[in-house]
Amino acid sequence: MKILIPGAGGQIGHELCRAAWPAGTRLVPSDYADLDIASPDAVAAAIVRECPDLVVNAAAYTAVDRAESDAEAAFIANRDGPAVLAAACRAAAIPLVHISTDYVFDGAKGGPYSEDDPVNPLGVYGASKAAGDRAVREALPEHVILRTAWVYGAHGHNFVRTMLRLAADRPSLRVVADQTGAPTAAADIAAAIVRIAAAIEAGNGVWGTFHFTNAGAVSWHGFAEAIFALAAPWRGPPPEIAAIATADYPTPARRPVNSLLDCGKIAAAYGIVARPWRAALADIVGELFAPGAR
Repeated sequence: MKILIPGAGGQIGHELCRAAWPAGTRLVPSDYADLDIASPDAVAAAIVRECPDLVVNAAAYTAVDRAESDAEAAFIANRDGPAVLAAACRAAAIPLVHISTDYVFDGAKGGPYSEDDPVNPLGVYGASKAAGDRAVREALPEHVILRTAWVYGAHGHNFVRTMLRLAADRPSLRVVADQTGAPTAAADIAAAIVRIAAAIEAGNGVWGTFHFTNAGAVSWHGFAEAIFALAAPWRGPPPEIAAIATADYPTPARRPVNSLLDCGKIAAAYGIVARPWRAALADIVGELFAPGAR
């Protein structure tokens, strides 16, 4: 199987490129410098040149706060790009796996969101992602939209790396405690996509929208506490971590208070059951402090 991966330089793209794919799988990683997914000519040329069996779109505009003042760029990357990819995949009879986000929801629901819950994004980023999901559905029946949340890893910009960096210079941190989600390791998302790709290759692909996060629930404050507890063998005692309300930490973009996603559908369709978020976090923290880690 040959797989084209736009957005290979991002957190999930990076993990896709180093995931445990079946023997014989050929990956074609690309980033914006190689492939502008919003350019129909560039995408068509890439598909003709590479002749992939599957496209996994890990490309996205993910600067949530900056999107509020840069809406055009967010919609080009998150709506127009997926629309172009989906149309090109349909023309070439190639399925598409597209990564989406919990930010398509407003966070007002009392429990985990299902795939069929109505979207109601709070900001530009979520709106642009919801528009991209809709474009994929309209253009290409053979798609898997994979919604996830609170993504982090040993590579790229994310909450775990930010907390460790800030704590190196500050004796205390203030972290929001009234938003709840499931921190999800980029490596675990990549492993789920490997399983989905294998099913597609075997002719057992199930099309539609699916949720995938690591299991469990925690606030950002609780997540920060867990990070420093796991990092203690390397960095020593944790900093003081003050729990604050969302209102005490204003940002340009509003965040969902509840980012929990129900992952039962992907378990039923693909047999993918995520491990607890603490177990995944332990692996990432260990990787960050491994000899030679950045």
